[in-house]
Amino acid sequence: MAENKLTEHGPPSETEEIKRNSSFLRGELEENFADPLSAGIPEAQTKLLKFHGSYMQDDRDLRNERKQQKLEPAYQFMIRVRLAGGVATPAQWLKMDEIANTYGNGTLKLTTRQTFQTHGILKWNMKKSIQEMNNAMMDTIAACGDVNRNVMCAANPYQSNVHAEVHRLSHKLSDHLLPKTRAYHEIWLDEEKVIDSREEESEPMYGPVYLPRKFKIGVAVPPSNDVDIFSQDIGFIAIIEDGELRGFNVAVGGGMGMTHGDTNTYPQLSRVIGFSRPEHIHEVAEKIITIQRDYGNRSERKNARFKYTVDRLGLDWIKAELNNRLGWDLEEERAYYFEDNGDRYGWVEGDGKWHLTLFIEHGRIKDTEGYPLMTGLREIAKMHKGDFRLTPNQNLIISNVAKSKKAAINKLVKAYGMTDGKHNSALRQNSMACVAFPTCGLAMAESERYLPTLVDKIEDILEEAGLRDEEILIRMTGCPNGCARPALGEIAFIGKGPGKYNMYLGASFTGDRLNKLYRENIGEKEILDTLKPILHQYAKERQPKERFGDFVIRAGIIEEVTSGVNFHA
Repeated sequence: MAENKLTEHGPPSETEEIKRNSSFLRGELEENFADPLSAGIPEAQTKLLKFHGSYMQDDRDLRNERKQQKLEPAYQFMIRVRLAGGVATPAQWLKMDEIANTYGNGTLKLTTRQTFQTHGILKWNMKKSIQEMNNAMMDTIAACGDVNRNVMCAANPYQSNVHAEVHRLSHKLSDHLLPKTRAYHEIWLDEEKVIDSREEESEPMYGPVYLPRKFKIGVAVPPSNDVDIFSQDIGFIAIIEDGELRGFNVAVGGGMGMTHGDTNTYPQLSRVIGFSRPEHIHEVAEKIITIQRDYGNRSERKNARFKYTVDRLGLDWIKAELNNRLGWDLEEERAYYFEDNGDRYGWVEGDGKWHLTLFIEHGRIKDTEGYPLMTGLREIAKMHKGDFRLTPNQNLIISNVAKSKKAAINKLVKAYGMTDGKHNSALRQNSMACVAFPTCGLAMAESERYLPTLVDKIEDILEEAGLRDEEILIRMTGCPNGCARPALGEIAFIGKGPGKYNMYLGASFTGDRLNKLYRENIGEKEILDTLKPILHQYAKERQPKERFGDFVIRAGIIEEVTSGVNFHA
């Protein structure tokens, strides 16, 4: 391993020391989860728990009440599954449903990285939950933490021949980049500990302190950019010629997170540095990860993502270093184009099978009065012989349905009031929100619970302007960490405080341009008062097929952001 350039940044952060002293991610997790005196675990151990796919949270709706009662916070745990490409079997869907209703809060969250999150799991039910997932051939290893996380892959059921091949590669890539430590298996799956195994254990790719920060990889299949490929640390863009997969353009250095008030932090888009044959992408990903391992900032976690490493050292340097570590050069990038980054709702046919994309508002699977969504999907899973695909836009595809089964699926969809969302406005169909309150400890404002209400009111403006069927990307997060990729929303809101948001405009519909701050720290009335004249102007002055994000730049309403480094300019 090359010496990390710590002298540039300062001494290692506290988290780096915790990782170094963790005995390859074991720490004191086993002892802490056996302790019956508290529903939580020590703060230092939560940093290691992330590598095992879980965050400790508390119910923030109850925080003040419990504090007044001199009780500890209502601690609970979120578990995130590693589900490469977002494909699950009906049996796995049923198991996640069972865990959510037995140990969790009775809901499932379909995340923006195409996987399941289960919230509300109590400390003493963690091991049972993980073991039951394991029995269903699922795990939570590296779903969080300073390692490569869930590998995303284009949903694209209408390109099923290519998708099947790309998904297989994505799944292998996910497995290839897993940490080698046996800590997960020992702590959660009761794997027998081998004497002195900790001394003998090693992480040949990650090293003893793993990466400086989280790392994300996505695989896109043009013309759909549903994975928001340029938001990824590494993006693999499939190149298809004559109906065959030839390889992938390689893009590096994307990332969405930033910190309010800190102009040294910013969202950034990845940039293409070359082309790789399919058989080499695992090696390419591994070598890029080792560059971040060796040169990422281990002193200041706010500046530790790979995007900052790329911007600091330069794209040419990164490419030359990658070629050197590979021992061969990437080929020149190949031509590609993207048309959109959304989902195709309703039924589509591909490769002789049928695929139904259902609209799941912000990915929350639950039963509510008049809308038993969770129960309906459970009934579909009981009879479905294909698979479920979680989309990067938090929707769900009932996939690989035989023609003979299509009518039975339709009957259940209708009986339980499920929808493909086509009756909704195009704005709502293209909306995305993170979890935020009450479970996310980082949330500054509401997101998932509030965006549907805000969209209701924006829809009234769209109706007035004749724009109900105009596709516009709208995204909201409760904080600037970027879980719903807000910097790529044509209209976006990032929480600043209770009921207050920064509003951004001007991203591209195809996900290849960042937006820019337009109004700061505003509430609902100002949001609506600000958007109304802009949307009416768009309706009157747009050019044929001109997208909203492109219009606000052409009309001089907002300046174009050409790179994350001038995001705050």
